[in-house]
Amino acid sequence: MQKPVEVTILGQKFVIRSDSEETYVREVAAFVDQKMNDILQKTKSVSNLNVAILSAMNIADEFFSYKRKKEQALQGVTKRIEETIELIDLHI
Repeated sequence: MQKPVEVTILGQKFVIRSDSEETYVREVAAFVDQKMNDILQKTKSVSNLNVAILSAMNIADEFFSYKRKKEQALQGVTKRIEETIELIDLHI
């Protein structure tokens, strides 16, 4: 059941309805707030829309970078497993 959780991002209050734990929702909101404040300080932009878009781009970049690293690690593990299976098959 979705529970309302009030969070503040860039000084603006939002009520988020989520099935997730309240602490998780607050953690996500704090992360977004921090990213947006970082962008705001770096760009001195007055437009919250621009700050939101640049923050979303940075968060998406972090996500895709993490996803790419995870896929590369999985490929490495898969390759090692295949090599190990080949070695085992050679010795049977």
